Amino acid sequence: MMKRQSRNFKIGMTVFLTVAAILLFYDTLFGTRAMIAFFSKLGSALKPIFYGALIAYLLAPVVDFFERRLFPAAVKKARTEGRYCAALPRAVSLLIVWIIIGVLFYLLLSVLLPELYKSVIQLFDSLETYYNTINSWLTRLLDKNPELNAWVTGKFSGYYNDLTALISQKVLPQAQQIMTAVSGGIMTALVFLKDMVVGIIASVYLLATKESCAAHGRKLIYGVFRDSQTSWIFRGIHKVDAIFSGFVRGKLLDSLIIGILCFICSSIIKFPYTPLVSVIVGVTNIIPFFGPFLGAIPSLFLILLVSPLKALYFLIFILVLQQFDGNILGPKILGDKTGLSSLWVIIAILVGGSFFGIPGMFFGVPVCACLYSLGSFLVSARLRSKNLPVPTSAYQSDQPQTQEKNEQKP
Repeated sequence: MMKRQSRNFKIGMTVFLTVAAILLFYDTLFGTRAMIAFFSKLGSALKPIFYGALIAYLLAPVVDFFERRLFPAAVKKARTEGRYCAALPRAVSLLIVWIIIGVLFYLLLSVLLPELYKSVIQLFDSLETYYNTINSWLTRLLDKNPELNAWVTGKFSGYYNDLTALISQKVLPQAQQIMTAVSGGIMTALVFLKDMVVGIIASVYLLATKESCAAHGRKLIYGVFRDSQTSWIFRGIHKVDAIFSGFVRGKLLDSLIIGILCFICSSIIKFPYTPLVSVIVGVTNIIPFFGPFLGAIPSLFLILLVSPLKALYFLIFILVLQQFDGNILGPKILGDKTGLSSLWVIIAILVGGSFFGIPGMFFGVPVCACLYSLGSFLVSARLRSKNLPVPTSAYQSDQPQTQEKNEQKP
């Protein structure tokens, strides 16, 4: 009787879930999309928690570093006694980390942003000069073909006139209307700032109790899944964490160092628009593979408008800097965290960028690395079950040798 009730319950749940899935699928495609609206609203409400979790994830190794370096005895004693962490060392480590972040943020506001503002203002003030420079270049280049020269000059002049008219007749005289128009953007910025403040508070809590949060997660996994499944789940979690932590933290640190080196060297060589160029090079360096090109091309063009000779120096400098990053700094920080070939990196960037823009180009690589690792694991397990070799080199012919035949070879 009990077995029949259990069987009927399973059949009923299967039918219910199947019908619910069909209705949900129909509503998503043709109906009011209530589920999408619900999850969208839920995600918007939980956005500060996501920010806090991301901040805590990035800062966790830094907190652990100060905790181990400054209070090794207290940390060892807490672990021996079975406690998650020592309260005082964790509080002091958190305070040191946020003091460092505050100092860096202050330097950003007081040193870099004013110089960046000056560079942008100088760029806008020099638009007419740059127009005349480019116009003279085009005139000299197209001097032998008067018809083509007249067409290009006319088009270029028309674009310049449209741009100056937009700035002089629309932007400046109607500043009040523009401020009203962008009030929605200001509100969005205020909402983002509010979310970040709440996220920072949440990150402090998560960092203070990260061992307890991890223990609750393990408890949930052990309670929901069978014993035979938990080891594979934890193995997958550790693999994903190794890929994401190594790539995300490493790439951010690598780009920060590249931006600082670019600022220092550009200041010494006295390139024009040094703060602006350094920010462009540092930020675009976050994007794998294509990032150095995306940052170098507009920076080179800006410097070329001021001095062709310094543009040549900048081209040589950026090539040296990228060689240093690709062959020394990047491998030292990142190592082989993703395990992807160059082709897969390009595919991950293109697919991620087409769906999610710049964030997709950055996070597409670790996501692709996780999927690649999962696929490799499943294929290897399947090959072992068929008594076939796992190394790719064994499949250079249409008839791969089995493991037994390989073992018989001398």
